[in-house]
Amino acid sequence: MISFACFSPHPPLLLPEVGSSEDREKVKKTIENLEFLGKKLKESNPDNIIISSPHPDWGFNVPLYFLDPEQRIPNRQLLIPDKSPDFYFQRGKKFSNKLEKEKRYALIASGDMSHCLKEDGPYGLHPDGPKFDKALIEYLKKKDIKNFLKLDEYFPEAGECGLRSFSFLLGILDASGIDWQPEILSYEYPFGVGYLVVNFKLG
Repeated sequence: MISFACFSPHPPLLLPEVGSSEDREKVKKTIENLEFLGKKLKESNPDNIIISSPHPDWGFNVPLYFLDPEQRIPNRQLLIPDKSPDFYFQRGKKFSNKLEKEKRYALIASGDMSHCLKEDGPYGLHPDGPKFDKALIEYLKKKDIKNFLKLDEYFPEAGECGLRSFSFLLGILDASGIDWQPEILSYEYPFGVGYLVVNFKLG
């Protein structure tokens, strides 16, 4: 069964050894909510942690820093962004069928939102950036999977990196048959990149 699920951002600056205290203060809500999710994960007592990410290294290491309180070995799914979000949603559904019913699983979708939210951000400001982030949150709240999976078509210049990872997790939840409700814990973008933290309430 699935005992825990979340979306986690993964910028290296969240880590004390990388980001300055000034940087980390600007993403205080993000850090606080990841620490909160770390406690929730521990309470869920999973047998295995499944992490999906579009990047190696920090894509896995940042979520694990906050969300893995034990020495569990996670199942890592690296998602190369040359396929559609729907491809990874379907992949998540197939992956769900491989999960053992007697075991407890924690799902972590690692990824950032648009990188085009500010002029001084990594890719500057593009209108698709803010629109993408707003629409993703709204579609997620409404559980509008059909439109969620088309976000890259609606806003092709958003410069995001998390949509496929998020879609993979939603595919697992969809195929599991479990009742789920997204809880938006925080969304920040002080450096021109969107950091979204989401907890999934599981019925």
